[in-house]
This record gives sequence, C-alpha cells and structure tokens, in this order.
Amino acid sequence: MTDHPTNRLKDSASPYLRSAAHQPIDWHEWGEAAFQRAKAEDKPILLDIGAVWCHWCHVIDRESYENAEIAKIINEHFVPVKVDRDERPDVDSRYQSAISAISGQGGWPLTGFLLPGGKPFFGGTYFPPEDQMGRPGFRRVLLAVADSYRNRRAELERAADSLSDAVAQAEAFTGARAEFDPGVVDAQIQSITQLFDGKNGGFARAPKFPHTSAIDLLLDRYQQTRERHLLDIVETTLEKMARGGVSDQLAGGFHRYSVDERWLVPHFEKMSYDNSELLRNYLHAWQVTHNPFLKETAESIISWVNEVLSDQDNGGFYASQDADYSLDDDGDYFTWTLDEVRAALTPEESRVIELHYHVEPHGEMHHNPAKNVLWVARDAADISKMLGVDESVVRLIIARAKGKLLAARKPRPTPFVDKTMYVSWNAMFVSAYLEAGRVLEGPLANNCRGFARKTLDRMLREAWSEARGFAHRIGGPSLEGSLDDQVFGVIALLEAYETTLDARYFAAAQETLDLAMARYGDAENGGFFDRPSDAAPMGGLEVRRKPFQDSPTPGANSVAAIALIRMHAFTGDERYHAFAKKTLEAFAGAAPQYGLFAATYGLAATLFAHHPIQVVITGNANDLAAPALEAAAHRVFRFGKSVLRVTPGTPFAALAGALKETLPHLPADKPLAVVCSGRTCLPPTSDPTQLAAYLQNGTVGVASH
Repeated sequence: MTDHPTNRLKDSASPYLRSAAHQPIDWHEWGEAAFQRAKAEDKPILLDIGAVWCHWCHVIDRESYENAEIAKIINEHFVPVKVDRDERPDVDSRYQSAISAISGQGGWPLTGFLLPGGKPFFGGTYFPPEDQMGRPGFRRVLLAVADSYRNRRAELERAADSLSDAVAQAEAFTGARAEFDPGVVDAQIQSITQLFDGKNGGFARAPKFPHTSAIDLLLDRYQQTRERHLLDIVETTLEKMARGGVSDQLAGGFHRYSVDERWLVPHFEKMSYDNSELLRNYLHAWQVTHNPFLKETAESIISWVNEVLSDQDNGGFYASQDADYSLDDDGDYFTWTLDEVRAALTPEESRVIELHYHVEPHGEMHHNPAKNVLWVARDAADISKMLGVDESVVRLIIARAKGKLLAARKPRPTPFVDKTMYVSWNAMFVSAYLEAGRVLEGPLANNCRGFARKTLDRMLREAWSEARGFAHRIGGPSLEGSLDDQVFGVIALLEAYETTLDARYFAAAQETLDLAMARYGDAENGGFFDRPSDAAPMGGLEVRRKPFQDSPTPGANSVAAIALIRMHAFTGDERYHAFAKKTLEAFAGAAPQYGLFAATYGLAATLFAHHPIQVVITGNANDLAAPALEAAAHRVFRFGKSVLRVTPGTPFAALAGALKETLPHLPADKPLAVVCSGRTCLPPTSDPTQLAAYLQNGTVGVASH
C-alpha cells in the first residue's frame, strides 16, 4: 500500500478496478476520456487488462503498479487505462488477438501499448519489474516504448495499422465461408481423440483445461454410434479430473485449470463458467454411464455453488472465487500441511486421509513444499486392504474426516468472491441447474429448478429490455450486452419454457433471438458479431468481430446456431433455419482447423444435420403413469432434446412440424409419450422402457432440408 491518495478507480463498479484505487497511477477506466487525453497530450496509452481472480494480475499490481518509481514513469510518459476482462469482454478479446499476434502470448495480465487512437503497436503479458529469467523488466520496457514513441513514431504507426488490418481480417473470419458439410464433425472427433491423454485423461499436455463442449460432442457421438472408445475418453477424463486436485475435494466445484498433466496442482481460482459447463458434463455422463461417482461429482458442484457462488435469497450466480486471499499466498486456503491434517483429525482418521489424499511431509506446492493439494490417490477399497479394515468402515471414516477438514478450513482467511453477476454466465448456470432438475431426483432437483427460475426471473426483471435484449450485467451501472448474453439467454429461456410451459419464457426467448438476428447478425455473410450494429463506439481497436472459438466459454456463434435450430424446431419458422444454415456456412471453411477449440460448432452441426428430438408426454396432472414416462425421457442423454409435459387444456406457446400435426390426435388425458424430430414421429407409447429405447436408438428422422 502507498500514501498516494485514491485514484479515479475508487468508484468503479468492478471489484478488480476498485482494488487498484490506492495505486499511485493516474488510471482511467476504458472510455472516451482516456483517448481524448492521450490525443491532447500526445502520449501513448498503457493498457492493463486483468481480472480480480487472476493471480499474476495481482503480482504485477504489487511489483510494478504500486512501485512509486515505475508509477512516475507511467504517469509521465503514458495515459494508463485499466480494464476488467469480465466486465469488458469486447475490449479484452480484440486486444488479446492483437497482442498475441505481436508477442506469441495471450492471457492475463495483458499489457498493451497503444497509439492515442487505440491501435496497439507493442505488448505482452506479465512483465517483472526488473530484467529476470530472460524476460525484459517493466521499467526498461516502459522507457524503451516511450523513446520509440517520441523518435520512431512513423514506424510504430505503420506497424499498428498493419496489425489492426490483420486482426480485423482474422476476427471477422473473412474467407472462412464454405458449404456446410456435416463431415466436419468426423474430422473434429478424430482430432479430439488424437489429442486424448490415455493415461491421465484430458486433451494434449500441461497446462490442462477442461474442454466441456468436446466432452459433450464425444458423448453425443457415442449415443449415435456406440463406439466404446469415445465413452472411455469421456469417462476417463471426468473421473481423473474429479479425483485430481483441480477438483476441490472438500467443498466441491472445480478450479480453473491444472498446471500439470495429471490434474493434480491447479490454478486455484474457481470460475462460474467452468463450473456450469462441467456440471452439465457430469450430468450427461451420469445419464449415459449410470456411474454413481459422476453423479456425486455433479451434486458436489451444486452444493458448493449453493453455498459460495450464488445469491440464494434473490437469485443469481456470482462470477468467481479468487485463488488467493493475499499476494503472499498461492492456494493456501485450499492446501494442507501434514500437521494441519493431523491437528484436525483423530489419529485413525488422519491415517486414512493421508493414504486417501496422498498427504505427506513434502507436498506438491513449490512455493511452500510442506503444503499438500488434496487429490484421490487411493480409494476406500485399496485403503481397506492396506489397513485390514472393512471397506464400509473406511468409507465412513473418509466422509467424517472430510467434514472435519472442511470445518477446519472455513476459519482460514477466505479468497474473495466476486459477486458481480454477468448475464451470459448466469444464463449458462440457469441451463445447467434446469438440467440438474431434470436428471437428478428429490429435494436437490427441486432446489435446482426453483433457483434457476428465480435467477431467470431476476435476469428478465433487471437486465432485459424489449428494445435491446439482455444487458451484460445484472445490477450496477448498465453495460451493453454482448452476443454471449443474448444467445446463452435464449437457450436458458427455452430450457425454462420446456420445464414449465410458461409462455412468457418462450416469448422472451423469441424476442431476444429476433433482436440478436437484427442487431448482431450479419445478414449478408452469415454469423453474428459480438457487439450490436447500433452499439456506441467502442474506441480503440474498432474491428467487427465474430466470436467462434471455444475459449474460455463455448463459441457464441455456435451457441447462436444451436439457439436458431432449437427455435426452428419449436416454431417451424424458416427464418431461423435459414439463419442457422448461414451461420454454420460462415465458419465451415475454418472449423476443421480449430478441432478441439470448436467442439460447440460440432454440436451445432450435429443438431442441424439431425433435427432436435422432441418428446411430448400427455396425461392428467395427477396420473402416476405420466411421471414414469417423464423420468424415462430425462434418463437418456441426447444433445438438444426437449421434453414437454402437457395436461388436458395446456396452452402451447410453440409447437411446429410433426408435433403440431400429431398432438391433436392424441387423447390428452391418457399417459402417452410421442417422440418427434422434424417432420417425423414415432408411434406413441405408454411404456417407459419403449420410450427410453426410442431415445437410445437415436435420430427419429434426418433433416430433410
């Protein structure tokens, strides 16, 4: 900390920006005032993009931005601008693209040097304050850039212009248009399976991130083909992750990624968007395998989110939990010394836990070798044999000891939870919780359904308008919504309609999708831009960007295509089918090269080639046979499947295709299930086993367009 008076970030809505309010740097938030000042004073802009959960962002803050000498250089030679990447994904994505083209590196903190108009000419990620480990020191970089700006301006301007043009070409996917070919999915599956790490699970080498869309794509393909190796990849990956240190073994939930290929040592921040999509993975895999461990993992994610990452009273999911509680700590809240374990447990419990979680005098953490990351090294059966104790007794000891360790962990200084609520991430969790409500049973399923609706109602109340669709943030100063906010919002609304048949959810989904097509869509070339055509000028790198890659969330254009395909299945409106086709075509030439990083495109392509499956279940509200049919329909995983439970007199907000023609001929008071896809329906059945077989056997009809 310094004696410097607070800077202009003190009133920011972003916790990340507010955390820099004490720094002796004349920070601006992203906006016109910074550009005007840079032009008026003829200074380059120093751009820092980071996030409250980002460990190295806090490191560069402490080492450099709180250093009075470095701050003096910055204030004298630059106009400094600080951006929260969660709050402004539009700014972050453009400069990530540009800076990684310059330096070969992306990620956070992102350190960019821009001309006064906002075009970047140099940058990197983390710079140490002084030269070290082959990296130039920040002090030297700042002085060199300031000198270049004064003495080699024309050269920098040429470089910036050329870089901006290259980014504009790449980000708009110019030249990627091609005929839609469902064969792209075969190429993606092959690429993903080749990257699979058969020993440790996951894809490629360290660092290892969860690739949630790839997991769903492999599961969906397995459901079509029954190729056992695809299911092995999914099950191995999900089991290894859930047994690794990347999973919080005590409280549930997943950390952002693993620094090693065995999933043992994570970067400890926990992100909303990872946990929502992993929850869906574990639910889907449980549907396919009936492996109870996968179901338990899904339930542990929900348990952690309900306790830590959500506003249970009002609805809403928080953005993230930080990795660390201070700059001197690296995951200390989540890790354990052997002495700490022994202090919390009886000798008998500690002996079992030391074997179960591989707790030893020398742990896995480099900064503090005594600290152990908890990961499952031995299960109860192995420990039972080693200790000569009955396996059921070992299981009880593990369960009791986990509770004690969690209780001992709670008084520790706790990493910060960013309670900002972003619409896209909330929509993703609404969808995941509604999925949990369908797949799980009992009070937990009811809780998930209820909380998802409470959250969605809050999103509609506080962050949606008929003129602009969804904003980016629930509460706080308004932020223009991104494409992600619209399309994830549409999917959540459709899922809520399927769950409740409440027509207002369907109306909001259709209005939002129509707005997205009108305001974000590229009617001429297909696909969608991340910012609306009538958005206020962004400033800086004004390039029209079509988000495609699954990084770190599912690619918004692929999600848009899925939303369009599903909306067409409900309404029969050809506009949606045509725009879905055009969107898939816009990226068809590039999709094969992206492989693992465009798995959501593979899901969209699969759904387009085989119409979404729709199941309608009839019967009186109090008929006990109908819930058995409903449960059978929910037991089977098919990507994009809808299950609608109707009773006599149910008003339909949306019904199209074969369903529209078939349902009037069914007795609404008799418990029956009808499975349709596009223009084809299978014979109605009252047998839950027959219904499950229909769904297991795959597509009802192939797309006839």
